[in-house]
Amino acid sequence: MKKRFLLVLGLLGMIAGPSLADEAPTPVVDPAYTTKALDTLGDSFFVRLVNYYKLEWGHDAAPVDPAAPPSRRADWPPAPESTPPMPFTEYPYGGSTNLGANRSASVDSPLMVAMAETSPGKWMADHQLQLYGWIDAGGNASTSRLHDGGNFPAADMYSPNTVSLDQAVVYFERTPDTVQKDHIDWGFRFATTYGENYRYTTTYGVASWQLLNHNDVDGYDFPMVYGEIFVPQIAEGLMIRVGRYITLPDIEAQLAPNDYLYSHSMTYAYDNYSTTGIQATLAVTKNLFLQVGVSGGTDTALWNAGARLPNRDPNPLYSGSTFLKDPGAIPSFTLCARYETDSAKDSIYLCGDVLNKGEWGYNNLQWIGGTYYHKFNDRWHIAFESWHIHQIKVANLDNPLVHNAAGTGWYDMGGTPFSRQYIPFNAPNGAHCKNMIQQWCTTDEQTFLAFLNYQFSPLDNLSLRSEYFNDPQGQRTGVATSYADWALSWQHWFSPQIEVRPEVAYYRSFNAPAFNGNANFGIAPDKNWQVVAAGDIIIHF
Repeated sequence: MKKRFLLVLGLLGMIAGPSLADEAPTPVVDPAYTTKALDTLGDSFFVRLVNYYKLEWGHDAAPVDPAAPPSRRADWPPAPESTPPMPFTEYPYGGSTNLGANRSASVDSPLMVAMAETSPGKWMADHQLQLYGWIDAGGNASTSRLHDGGNFPAADMYSPNTVSLDQAVVYFERTPDTVQKDHIDWGFRFATTYGENYRYTTTYGVASWQLLNHNDVDGYDFPMVYGEIFVPQIAEGLMIRVGRYITLPDIEAQLAPNDYLYSHSMTYAYDNYSTTGIQATLAVTKNLFLQVGVSGGTDTALWNAGARLPNRDPNPLYSGSTFLKDPGAIPSFTLCARYETDSAKDSIYLCGDVLNKGEWGYNNLQWIGGTYYHKFNDRWHIAFESWHIHQIKVANLDNPLVHNAAGTGWYDMGGTPFSRQYIPFNAPNGAHCKNMIQQWCTTDEQTFLAFLNYQFSPLDNLSLRSEYFNDPQGQRTGVATSYADWALSWQHWFSPQIEVRPEVAYYRSFNAPAFNGNANFGIAPDKNWQVVAAGDIIIHF
């Protein structure tokens, strides 16, 4: 299977190769499309809001501000991409506001424009604060049956043949000015989200009753709550982030505007999501960034550390009268390095993320891997990701002493922190170990992921996603099998504020049926393939 995956990557490179001389079309610049036009939007909040959407319609950027200071350092590598149509301008790296390429209060927000003439808006502008967000709604048509979770383990399309509010997100933030080098600056972000996607962001102990106790289809979360200090005098700049933040690696993000496609790869859906701790990012040079972090584990609240639950059925794995509520809520460490060339055509990012002793926890994944981006020209770029994750001492669900049809195994009787007596829904999976005699084993997963992207206009991009995901013990997806999937998506922007992302995807499991089931309701999967046509619309405000 790995050979087949590498062949696919080779074919992707051949597709890109013949067009390397092509350049993306240059947008027509409207000399009247400047911030001077904001003076004619009107005086009332709602009139300004509507008129700003009209002003940006058909454009690929915000109105030009001739008086704006540079948005990046002069000697910094150039921004490799533009948004629209890409979901980013800098190749993504986590744990830090972009170093050398961020000005405070620089987000293009219709809400902030509408508030500009109000007292709160003027106060926020004076303090370089911003309030903005988006609404993301999507739907899908699937070969799986109509019941909750039938598309699982495909991500971000949980229920087949439905339309859903995926996420409504609000940011309140101040970002540090990282372009300047003469003074220490600060920032913060408080982010809230509501919708179906909360099930992919939930941290155990932070409003997690919605997912773990009730299995609510829609819910809320606070995926980012952090503060930042930027110290430009150390090397090329040091950023220190403290709080809850999204874990560092990955091409994708749970935040809809930061992704090529509407759906997510399994690579993204089944690894670490967020952590709470301290993360330092140092720009050693304009090309080389180093990152070191200390946290309390993955997807678990700090107050879970040391918390204990009664052991209802002592057993060889948990022999005491109590056990830790989450064995993964312990001091954990992150170490990453990122290198980008002067041309910004190549960027490699390698990480060991949220590492500790690796005992089976709520989501205690020992992540080692990285991402790589290559820009062929202004039309084509490709992105790769690969990682290996593992956990130790995971209960073996195939051992009848651990788990059986009669419900008398020690896993069934409350002998683990993740038995149904403690987490009724969406608990961490056990393992399907190679040997039924084993009562527990080490689980490990490996993934290879590639996105080939073609920008054919300033407002349009095509993405082809190819993926191989191996879950041999079934700890991540619930089924011991390997997977492959392919998805083709078109991202079309009507303006910098509104985009649509139709796509079609094919999923295949090779060793066992994995689709059209729902473990929460005892519905076994009965299909080893799935086709999903889907799409969403993102409206920024």
